Amino acid sequence: MDNPFVGVGFHAVGGVAHGSFYAPLKRVRAWAWESAWLVQGMAAWGIMPWLVATVTQTHPATALSRAPWTAIGLAFAFGAMWGCGSLTFGLSMRYLGMSLGQAVALGYTVSLGTLVPPLFKRELAVLAADWGGRLVLLGVAVCLGGIGLCGLAGWRRERESGPRRAGDGRMSLALGFAVATFSGIMSAGFAFGIQAGQPIAQAARASGAPPIFQNGPVFIMVMAGGLAVNLFWCLFLGLRNRSFGDYAGRLRDQPQDWTAAAPTDPATQPGLVFRNYAWAAISGATWYVGFMLYGIGTTFMGRYDFTSWSIHLAFVIVFSTLCGILAREWHGVSRRTALLVVLALFVLVSSTFVIAIGNQLATSFPSQDHAP
Repeated sequence: MDNPFVGVGFHAVGGVAHGSFYAPLKRVRAWAWESAWLVQGMAAWGIMPWLVATVTQTHPATALSRAPWTAIGLAFAFGAMWGCGSLTFGLSMRYLGMSLGQAVALGYTVSLGTLVPPLFKRELAVLAADWGGRLVLLGVAVCLGGIGLCGLAGWRRERESGPRRAGDGRMSLALGFAVATFSGIMSAGFAFGIQAGQPIAQAARASGAPPIFQNGPVFIMVMAGGLAVNLFWCLFLGLRNRSFGDYAGRLRDQPQDWTAAAPTDPATQPGLVFRNYAWAAISGATWYVGFMLYGIGTTFMGRYDFTSWSIHLAFVIVFSTLCGILAREWHGVSRRTALLVVLALFVLVSSTFVIAIGNQLATSFPSQDHAP
C-alpha cells in the first residue's frame, strides 16, 4: 500500500480543503466571532469525526473501548494543546490576513510537528543515515524555506499597502505575529496526538476497519480535546460579550469588524440566521474533510509517515495563499512582491515532491537499520 506520490495527491486535495475552510466564515453576517467559531467547531470537531468514522466502518466505539487508556488520554491531551492553537488561529488571520497569518502560524507547526516525533523516538540520526532519509530532511528544510518566503512576501505587502488594523484601531502587525507564533507552536499538538493515538488506530484495524480509514477513531479523540478548549473559550466570550442571542436570531444592528458585512435588515433576520448556521457548518465540514484526506494520505507515505505533516501543511499554505490572492489581499503590491509570492508557492510545492522521493527511496531501498 506504500506509495508516497499517491499520498502527496491526497495531501494536496486535503490542502485545498484546509486552505479554503475559513472562506465560508467570511459569509457569516452580524454574529460575534465566538458565535461563528463555535458553530463551525461543533461541526468540524464534534459531529463530523463521529459521522465519518461511522460511515467508513471504522467501528469507533469498539476501537476506543479496546484501545489503551494511555493512548486515549494522550490523544485527548495533545488535542487540547492543538485546540489552544486552533483557537488563536482564526485571530492570526484576523490580524494578518489569510496569507501571512497562515504562513507564520504554520511555519512553527510544520517544524515542530514534523521533527519532534522522530526526535522523541530517537530516530533522527537513523533518518539521516540513508539517502531517502536525507532527502526527507532536505524536503522539510525546503518547505520551511518556502514558508519563510511567504512570510517575507506578507511583510512586504504590509509595507506597501499599509498596516492592517484590529477592530479597536490599534496596529495589529506585532499582535498578529505574537498570536500566530503561539498558535503555530500549540497547533503542532495535532501531529503529536496522531502519533500518540496509533494504538487506537491498531484497535480500529483489529475491529475490522479498512486500513485507509484507520485514523478515524484517532481523530475523534484528538478533536475532542480541541473541541473542549474551544467550547470553554467561546462560552466564556459569549457570557462576557452577551452574544448568546446570536444563536437565537437576536442579531446586532451593526456587524462585527471581522465580517465586513453591511448593516442588517431586521426583516431578513430569520433567513440570515439560517444562512449563518449553514455557512459556519460548511466551514467546519470543509475543515474536517481536509484532515480526513490527511489521514488517508498518511497511510500511503511508507516508513517516514510523519512527513505527512509537512506535506499537508505545505499544500495548506499554497492554497490559502491562492485564496488570499482571489480575495484581493495582494492587490496593489509591487511586481517584486508578486514574484516573491510565486516563488514561495513554487518552493512549497517542490518541497512536497522532494519529501515524496525521499519516502519512495526509503521504501524501495531500506537501510540495514530499517530492514525487516
